[in-house]
Formats: sequence, C-alpha cells, structure tokens
Amino acid sequence: MKNIFVVGLDPFNRALLETIEPQGAYAFHELLGYAEAVRPPDGRYAPFNELLARAEERLAQFPGSVDAIIGYWDFPSGTLAPLLAHHRGLPGPSPTAVARCEHKLWARRLQAEVLPDLVPRFQALDPFAPDPLATLSLPFPFWIKPVKAHSSYLGFHVSDADDLERALSAIRAGIGVLGPLFDAFLEHVDLPDDVAGIGGHHCIVEEDIALGQQCTLEGYACGGRVTTLGVVDSIRGGEQRSSFTRYQYPSHLPESVVQRMCDATERLVRHLGYDQAPFNVEFYWDSETDRMSLLEINARISKSHAPLFRLVDGAVHQQVLTELALGRRPDYPHRQGEWPLAAKFMIRHYHNGVISRVPTAAALARLHERCPEALVRLLVRQGQRLDELQFQDSYSYELAELFLGARTRRELLSKYRFARRRLRFGIQPLTDATATDRPGGAHRDLAVVPLWTRL
Repeated sequence: MKNIFVVGLDPFNRALLETIEPQGAYAFHELLGYAEAVRPPDGRYAPFNELLARAEERLAQFPGSVDAIIGYWDFPSGTLAPLLAHHRGLPGPSPTAVARCEHKLWARRLQAEVLPDLVPRFQALDPFAPDPLATLSLPFPFWIKPVKAHSSYLGFHVSDADDLERALSAIRAGIGVLGPLFDAFLEHVDLPDDVAGIGGHHCIVEEDIALGQQCTLEGYACGGRVTTLGVVDSIRGGEQRSSFTRYQYPSHLPESVVQRMCDATERLVRHLGYDQAPFNVEFYWDSETDRMSLLEINARISKSHAPLFRLVDGAVHQQVLTELALGRRPDYPHRQGEWPLAAKFMIRHYHNGVISRVPTAAALARLHERCPEALVRLLVRQGQRLDELQFQDSYSYELAELFLGARTRRELLSKYRFARRRLRFGIQPLTDATATDRPGGAHRDLAVVPLWTRL
C-alpha cells in the first residue's frame, strides 16, 4: 500500500479519493488540516514557512514510507505540496514552474512570449501607490485583481475612476490575507529581474476579454508530453457575469476549437517548463468572431471537476494527480462513466443577509430518491451572515454546490429545477448600516457542512 499525503485533506474529497482504483491500494493521510491550509476559521493563516515546517515535521515523524504528496486546493496548499515533494525528492513539478503559473503577472509575460494573439493587454499596479490612477496605461474598462488570489476573490470589473477607487479600497483591506504568504513562497524560487519586487501585495490590471463561452481544459504533463483529459464549460451569471453558476462536462464547443485550445495549451505548458503534474487552463471563445483568449493557467486540478469526470469518464481525475505524484504515467478511462453529461451547479445569493433556514435531511433524502447520483455540499449554516463567508467573489455569495448527471441537457436542467425546489434556503435581509452587498472583504468564519450520497 502506498502512503499518499494530502495537503488540506477534507471529508468530501477523501470520499472521492477513496474511489480511485484499485481501491485499497492507497492510504490517504492528512498532512495539513483543512483549517490550517485551506480555510482557517478566523480567516488568518499561519505564516507560509511555518506551515511548511509543520508539514515537514509531520512527514519526518511518520513511521512508514512517504510515497507521494499531493494537493487539490488553490493557494497556499497548491504551492505547499510541490515544495514539500521537491524537498523530499519525490516526483512533481519544480517550484519555479509552479510559480510561473501562479504569479499572475509573471504568467502573463510568459504567455505573451509564446501565445501573443491569445493574451490581453495587462500591467502591474501597486494598490498602495500614492496615485495609482496616474500609473495606469490601460483604458477603462478593465479587470483588476491581486497577483495571487483565488475564487475571484478581490477581482473587480472597473469602468471608471470611481469604480477603481472603490475596488482599491477593498483590495487594500483584503490583500494582506494571502499577500504575505505568497511573498514567502516566492522566496523559494528564483525570480527574473522583471518580476522581482512584484509580489503578493501587487495587482494585475487586464483588458476585459470576457466575450463568448468560457471553458476549462483539464490535463497533465508527464515526461515532456502534454495530455488533455477533457474540456469543461463554465457558465457565468450575476453582475458583470462574473459569478460561476454551472460547470458542465463535456464541453459543447466545436471539436476544431477544442483542438486549437489543446495545441495552445501544449505550447504554453512546455514553455513554462511545467512537468510531472496536472494543470487546468481557462479560455474564452467568441463564436461570432472566432476569437480565442487565454484567461489563466493553474498548477493543479480543479477539484470542482472531479465528480463530473467520475460521472462521465468513470473515475475522478484525482487519480491522475495521484499517479503522477507516484512517478507513474496515468492510465485514465474515457467515457466509461454512467452518464453522458454532468454538471456542478453553484447555488448563489446576490445580496447580503442572515441564513434563517438550510435544506433539511428529509429534503436531501427526497433529492437522492429522484437523483441517486447527486452530491450536495452545503457551504452555510443557520444563523450565519453571508458577509462572514471567506473568499467569495466580489458580486455574490455561494450557498451550496450540487453535482448531477444526465443523459441530455434538457434532463440535466430538469433535474436541477427539481433539486432547487428541495434545496431551499431562508435568507433574512440585513437592515443595519454596516450591511454590504460586496462580499469581498470578510474573512471571519466559514461553515462547511459536507453532505453527500454514498460514492
């Protein structure tokens, strides 16, 4: 049996990992807990190097073999896992290659070298500069976000100078949550001269490329060979169409477009020197102009897609992550799952309030009777203020995740409507003067109630 150590292991994903074939071949161990490496209850992470030292001490004290170290969350766990593997001489991507993906400004510069036609105009911006507006070279409108963030946290669409000042105010208040940790991670890699000095307390400003269909290509690199596992459509809604409402797999994009994305991804991954690990790359494609744009590359799998791959292909793609971390070339099934189509729905609310009711166990049981493949993960608890949720996008609050399989898109949406009638939330609006509809700034508490059917 191989001992696989997981940074930020949580019950929901442990259940998915334990479906990997052959079952019983792997023992999954928590390396750093969910509350340490993913969502600290008080919103305050320990310093990055302290987290690294804790993990190394626990590995050193383990009485058996340490065969692989993996992570499937975004920062900081997405950088801790490859650093720990690198320090132990285990298979995995180099920390420098990971940084080339995760540092948004550095990534854009490298992307522009190899895929100039797919990259928007961009620039760095210091949100603490005396007059940030004076340093701008891009015209309005644009997007601004920290050099390192995730889940669209502190990302704002900016239409004019007033918008910019409001965004910068929120960014200044919140960038210190992840900024120091990212600066500490960058100390472990060699930065080029044009990136050194631009770290976790800086932002990137980018031309708006959000036109047409957004999708994510999931793949991996092994021995210099880049392989695509699948392409997932990302459907957005809400203000600025900035909030994900559904991930749907497989993509409905034309095969010729998917092939162009695969070709671009292969060129990029090789240019970054990224190997022996999975990745995901996000694109836009505008059917009217046939224009393709590159949004970003992430040095990890998207955990949100794992149940979709299992429903459609027959295995979670954590299997690929695990096999690569063991130094193996993945052997992954294709279209061997129970369903031709699968989706993750993000149930959202677009105004602040207090949760007065969450779905009951009886309601979840009725959902399971109709949709036995369904997975439900509740992200809020009764009595919780929505602005207490951590790492929300700037325009909405996520209440729950719902995974479903179907034979057709029509059946999928019918199942979703059935599920929504059972997954009922009560939300009382806030009337006090401190209430805000901008989720970006709160980090006080996160209640995750993982409820799922048997896998």
